[in-house]
Amino acid sequence: MTDIMDQMERIDSRQLRNALGRYATGVAVVTTRAPSGKLEGLTANSFAAVSLDPPLILWSLRRQAPSMKSFLDAGAFAVNVLADEQSSLSDHFARSHADKFDGIAFKAGFAGCPVLHDPLALFECEMESTTSGGDHIIFIGRVQRVSYREGSPLIFSGGNYGTHTRLAAAS
Repeated sequence: MTDIMDQMERIDSRQLRNALGRYATGVAVVTTRAPSGKLEGLTANSFAAVSLDPPLILWSLRRQAPSMKSFLDAGAFAVNVLADEQSSLSDHFARSHADKFDGIAFKAGFAGCPVLHDPLALFECEMESTTSGGDHIIFIGRVQRVSYREGSPLIFSGGNYGTHTRLAAAS
């Protein structure tokens, strides 16, 4: 392993990104409805729990993202956690489209935010706060509605999708 102090002096963004890719994450599509009525959605793996009491979650968005203004102005968002059979939704929402919801099954949820069909888990949130996080804005939401179903999560690690496999019990 390379000396940590040596690395701290010369970390570049590609090296950092590669190292972060070793941490497996779930995959979610975050959606909102802008005050103008425009529906926005994007794939994120920056989702995390913050607090159970009050019920708070967070996710982050690159400052230069085209949908930033919509998410900041909306006051609400939904986090649709994807199941292992939903990688095509992840791919779809990771790309630019004039209308990301064209041909996508969804319904209106809390505050009109789009809720995808059959997510593994769903967190419908009112915006609690935002904070600066370098080249990202961190969104903290107060969970207003939550639901989930049985299934296996879609996982992302090292630039690839994967699935969860339970390990044999230790003896």
